[in-house]
Amino acid sequence: MRETMWIYGIILLFVAAVWSDLVTRNETFNLGSHVNLTCSNGTWHEMNYIIWKIALKNRRCRLNSDAGGPVQNSCNDGKSLQNTSSAQSYLHIPNISTDDEGVYKCEASHKGGGDAIEFRVSVSVQPSLSAWLERQGGKRVAVCKAQRGRPAASVVWRNLRNSSFAPEVKTQLGSDGSYTVESRMELTNDSDAENLTCAVSHVYWKEEQILDLTTTEADHHGPSSPGKITLVVIVFLVLFAVFVGFIYFAQKWLIRFRHAWRSQSSPSKTPPPEDVEEVEPYASYMQRVNSIYNTPADVFT
Repeated sequence: MRETMWIYGIILLFVAAVWSDLVTRNETFNLGSHVNLTCSNGTWHEMNYIIWKIALKNRRCRLNSDAGGPVQNSCNDGKSLQNTSSAQSYLHIPNISTDDEGVYKCEASHKGGGDAIEFRVSVSVQPSLSAWLERQGGKRVAVCKAQRGRPAASVVWRNLRNSSFAPEVKTQLGSDGSYTVESRMELTNDSDAENLTCAVSHVYWKEEQILDLTTTEADHHGPSSPGKITLVVIVFLVLFAVFVGFIYFAQKWLIRFRHAWRSQSSPSKTPPPEDVEEVEPYASYMQRVNSIYNTPADVFT
């Protein structure tokens, strides 16, 4: 009994010593990438045990194995313990998403010692970018927008000439945890926009993204673009004309169909018989003579 208590005491002291040397790491990975988290340099065959305790936004789970035995996995979402070609253990997260964000605590014991690491995992989402010129109150305004990114992007203006106005930057947090950043720069004159560019930096990219502004308001991609409104009106008119034409030809076809159906469904009428005058045979033909022209001899005969 005393020997068992000593063994448990040694294990508790070892665990306490390991967690006292806990290392914390902040890791950010791109959405959709495959992630490998390494806890210890010990090989799989040298392991006494390894435990991954995972705390996500909406649930908790764990993966653990004792002495290189089978892995106990309560996550059931694709996460798994795997080994490199040199038998080094790591946690594999396939196709990482924002649902995988959280705290990953690892505790490993092997022949060479022990390790304890806490990974604080976050996921970066690439923002969609757009830049344009627009008129606002008779003034020309350059707009650069980085939409629905995680974390928020950084937007700066390059090659700005004479504008004395500081850019107006607005950051909006969406319900899904994404950020939309919009920078608006009021220009002093039209020449300020000749070489003006927008540079956007984000952890998703290794290099900043450069956006050129359109040269005319009719070509920009802004929400109040006259060119965009004109295009919408043209499309609407074309669709309306197609709809009216369809209705017109459909009505003509329906009228023809009704006439054809009525002609086929009405009973056929036989033409009335013609009145044919009966002619007596030649032998019975009698000539009528007008008595006015008869002679007296003919009357008394």
